[in-house]
Amino acid sequence: MTTTTLADFIKGLPKAELHLHIEGSLEPEMLFELAQRNQIPLKYKSVEELKKAYQFSNLQEFLDIYYEGANVLREEQDFYDLTWAYLTKIKEQGVVHTEIFFDPQTHTDRGIRFATVINGINRALQDGHEKLGISSRLIMCFLRHLDEAAAFKTLNEALDYKDLIVAVGLDSSEKGNPPSRFERVFAKAREEGFLTVAHAGEEGPAEYVDEALKLLKVFRIDHGNASINDEKVTELLVKKQIPLTVCPLSNLSLRVVKDMKQHPLKTLLSRGLMVTVNSDDPAYFGGYINENYLAVTEALGLSRADLVELAKNSINASLLSEKEKAVHLTTISTYCRDTN
Repeated sequence: MTTTTLADFIKGLPKAELHLHIEGSLEPEMLFELAQRNQIPLKYKSVEELKKAYQFSNLQEFLDIYYEGANVLREEQDFYDLTWAYLTKIKEQGVVHTEIFFDPQTHTDRGIRFATVINGINRALQDGHEKLGISSRLIMCFLRHLDEAAAFKTLNEALDYKDLIVAVGLDSSEKGNPPSRFERVFAKAREEGFLTVAHAGEEGPAEYVDEALKLLKVFRIDHGNASINDEKVTELLVKKQIPLTVCPLSNLSLRVVKDMKQHPLKTLLSRGLMVTVNSDDPAYFGGYINENYLAVTEALGLSRADLVELAKNSINASLLSEKEKAVHLTTISTYCRDTN
């Protein structure tokens, strides 16, 4: 097989997605469908009107509409349908493994049972593995705009589902909510056997990345763009090969970068950081994982070798076993040989 364009090469390149909020994959069409199914009134009269609202100037503006959209998710089947729709989409994009975030507080604060959320998502992930061949891991995030007590309550609820949840994370409004606020919760989570990740350095400073590494003891940084602004933080990330789960289209939509040509991804790669490309909240930011790969490729002039490095990074940065990683890395090498 011969591949003539980088776009075609990206489409078939085996890869993992490590930064995906399942609630952020709620497409406008499904949002309206679930609203009708659950008899929930919407302030938007049509899918087109809703899409026009997806013009954000910062993270908080996005979060406001994100939480509003999540309100249509009520029943276990809703969470199944949401997750299944995401899995069928990424099957078309060469994704072989995904590590999905979910925000239980977004739902339990609305009176939805924790079990309703996780059982729906998990059923779809199991079907994704059996029917689509996509392996997965589930990561529970704490909402950092809520207090420590709320996080502890959610952690306690999660203890009954240790067999389904591999790690805890930290997301939502970053400004003014440093990782240090949740140091005790993360310590308890680690004590209970959970791994840890955290959003840091998206809208927040490199200092937040440093806190996530040293206080929360994360094995991966979600976003991490600002890391490049602090030489010591950068050196630490390189030395320990702490992965960054970068989300280009999200960064552009939320004005973290003003122009994709200014995105730090290529600089981060050149400095030796383990960078991965992901979609974050694809329904809101205009693209799934391949659209993100293509956007940075076109804007930054990434080479085929850069793309292969990003794909291999996504496998190496995942929670797959070493044996599973080896299989996927071999598949990537075979794909590259066959597309020469």
